[in-house]
Amino acid sequence: MIRGARGGSMDEVEAPSFQRARRPEHRELRKQEILDAAEALLAEMPADEISLRELGRRLGVSKTHVVRYFESREGVFLGLLARLRLAWLDALADEWPAAPCEPDQVMRAWADSLAARPVLCQLWSMLPTVLERNVSAGTVRAYKLIDLEHRTRLAGLVRERVPALGAGDALTLTEYAVVALVGLWSFSNPTPTIVEATSDPRLAGSRVDFATMYGEILQTTLAGLLARA
Repeated sequence: MIRGARGGSMDEVEAPSFQRARRPEHRELRKQEILDAAEALLAEMPADEISLRELGRRLGVSKTHVVRYFESREGVFLGLLARLRLAWLDALADEWPAAPCEPDQVMRAWADSLAARPVLCQLWSMLPTVLERNVSAGTVRAYKLIDLEHRTRLAGLVRERVPALGAGDALTLTEYAVVALVGLWSFSNPTPTIVEATSDPRLAGSRVDFATMYGEILQTTLAGLLARA
């Protein structure tokens, strides 16, 4: 435990290397370090076990330090969700099939690319019930503007490969995709109690594979949007 000159605990004194950033570029660096710590913790434990105090411990700083850059734990998670989603979008050009291709191929690639990113999916699935709580209206507004920018970019990537889909319907597809992910991720990642219960062969049909079912949902939704075009 790091202690100050008067014997204060970690919650009272910050490590020297994490003194308050005063220049914009230093402030952004501190924020990214906090997001790095949150991402590492999410790979080790469920999100509901991560607190600002735990983030501070991982960084070697106080909880107060974290709050200087993010108003709450949920604010940290919103920032990390936006960062991970942007990285995912940047990778899609290589992970999705190149045009021309079959629409179903694109939807399967979409599902597979998300299934390979469990931390992103976990955060996205928590959006309405956890991440958008305990944050200010300004924080939510800023996040939703970033979300719209990201979904607009995603819609454009879909239209490059499925040109028959109109711009409005492509954006609608991204909205439906988020709603489906929010519900499906929890069902496909059950608690140990649910896993034990569904080990009964009679309940085999209740087990959900995220990539398979999400791909089917995307394919069905896209087919419906194309049919009404």
